[in-house]
Amino acid sequence: MIGYTTLGTRDLAKARAFYNEVLAPLGGKLLYENEREIYWGQDPSGTKFAVVVPFDGEPATSANGSMTALRAETREQVAAVHGAALKHGGTDEGGVGPRGEGPFYGGYFRDLDGHKICVFIT
Repeated sequence: MIGYTTLGTRDLAKARAFYNEVLAPLGGKLLYENEREIYWGQDPSGTKFAVVVPFDGEPATSANGSMTALRAETREQVAAVHGAALKHGGTDEGGVGPRGEGPFYGGYFRDLDGHKICVFIT
């Protein structure tokens, strides 16, 4: 149902380097970029994740209560993505592990612009 999601950034070059590392364990590849936006995905026709310089010219901000979730296939991928985020300047928002009583297993971090990201499997 979702075609793509975008997050604003204050520094496109730093966001590019960060997400190149963070999305690699999920098979995320850089698909398209220009001077305002960068898109990653596993396939050009599939769902995409992007960072953009806000089109209104105002500084990028993170939204309180908003979160982007990245689906992984294994617990090892969850740990690899979370670890890459922390290694490359992200901040921990909840370590890798099970949540609740169900099959949900995930980790939470904030990117370089303060956006909250979850990587998970169910």
